[in-house]
Amino acid sequence: MADPVKRTVYLSLGSNLGDRAKNLQDSIAALRNAGVQVVRISSLYETEPLDYLDQPWFLNCAVEAETELAALDLLRTLRGIEAQMGSKKLIAKGPRLIDVDILLYGDAVIDTPELQVPHPRMHLRRFVLEPLAEIASNVQHPVSHQSISDLLANTPDKSAVRAAVGPSKGVVGARFSAPQPGF
Repeated sequence: MADPVKRTVYLSLGSNLGDRAKNLQDSIAALRNAGVQVVRISSLYETEPLDYLDQPWFLNCAVEAETELAALDLLRTLRGIEAQMGSKKLIAKGPRLIDVDILLYGDAVIDTPELQVPHPRMHLRRFVLEPLAEIASNVQHPVSHQSISDLLANTPDKSAVRAAVGPSKGVVGARFSAPQPGF
């Protein structure tokens, strides 16, 4: 159900199966068709897997968007995009075609069995914080009240996160690599 108030949301996207950049592009295009207006896209970052290590490296980015969708409806929309793209989470924290997580939903704090916002582990994940700091360095975490750049500077996660070739240049309509129709 739509909420008449537009909220700024921040999403984390990741893929480590198939054509990772195309998976990210396709999911961002699907966002645009599902009531989520993409405002900014970070560069792409290649990141080593955490927790479950025996899997390919991920390609990650962060997206700033605006939506009138209520938080749970946004979550359901994101899960629908993942399912439509064929993503299956067969192993917890394992390989996936696409994964889209809500990091921040305005300045809301939500704690339900289905959804926790801000994302409860974002401050522990360099692969989330690096791209997010690129597009939202001064945004404040609604619980810790630290900026995203401060969270990044203080994260205990020392995993490898490196810029991937073909940055998106952080603007709407930018391309990750070679131009793709409809992106």
